[in-house]
Amino acid sequence: MLQSTKSTILENWQGPVSLAEPVGNTYHFAVKQNGVNLDFHLRQFFRDRQASFHLFDTFDELQTICQRWPVDLILIGGRHDLLSEIEMVQAIKQNVFLSIIPTILYHPDPPDSLAIAAYENGAEDLIHGTWINQLEKVRIQQVIERSRRDLAVNSTTRLPGASIIEHEIAHQIELGTEFAVCYADLDNFKAYNDYYGYVYGDRIIKLTARIIKDIVFDLCPGGFVGHIAGDDFLYIVSIDLINKVCSAIIKTFDSIIPWRYEEEDRERGYITATDRRGRVEQFPLLTISIAVIPNSNGKFEHIGELSKMLADLKKATKKIPGSNYLVERRKKY
Repeated sequence: MLQSTKSTILENWQGPVSLAEPVGNTYHFAVKQNGVNLDFHLRQFFRDRQASFHLFDTFDELQTICQRWPVDLILIGGRHDLLSEIEMVQAIKQNVFLSIIPTILYHPDPPDSLAIAAYENGAEDLIHGTWINQLEKVRIQQVIERSRRDLAVNSTTRLPGASIIEHEIAHQIELGTEFAVCYADLDNFKAYNDYYGYVYGDRIIKLTARIIKDIVFDLCPGGFVGHIAGDDFLYIVSIDLINKVCSAIIKTFDSIIPWRYEEEDRERGYITATDRRGRVEQFPLLTISIAVIPNSNGKFEHIGELSKMLADLKKATKKIPGSNYLVERRKKY
């Protein structure tokens, strides 16, 4: 049985006096302040961890800061001209590069109309009144972490991306859980994408995500499904469910995918496209290959060991014609 993170929350919760901080994580803040010392509060909030603070007054200065530093949060505050600060937020959200950076406004006593306007123009939060250190710290920290999480989600399938996948595997190893990491990718996807176009290619990716997600969560409710990139997916299930889950994914995939081809191509059983070297070649219908690495009895001590074996097994799996899955039986190396 996979161990859920939820089961450890109460055990590790340190209460309201001391909030547990992520280890090895640095926050970078861009701060615009007028008549208030926002940087002072931030330094107090995050004095027990690494943080950098960059002050700016103009939009151009903010752009320069964000080009030089991986800014996690823009904080804008003052005691008077909230309207001009809202206009600054609007300009930030209209800029393609800056729009993905969460922005928080501060004002001691904003009128309701301007508070509403702040949110309508893209502010992720509006802090007002007296700063209550622990509360405001948590609000700021959660805005940053939500943004990081959203950026780590694959935009096509809305599944967790590479960074979340890596964190989940490392976490399961740390917990000492017995689990199986299953790396699935599509055979001949590039040819399909080139032949039918990226719109149809995206539909295949979304369909594959739906198949894997539905089957994994139906058969292993405590499992995990992520989307690495392109046509590469990774899911985690209990070791005793490897055969059941992988077989169901392959059976479902192979029964649906042929109907994503035009009738002539489906009946012929292949399409003609250019390979990676520019040569015209016949490509069979899409299939799915799944490389499976079980982790039991503390086999792996860190994600690097598992990742190397998984990459090698993936290559071996893709050499087998058709849809298939291959379970690693060797000891780690």
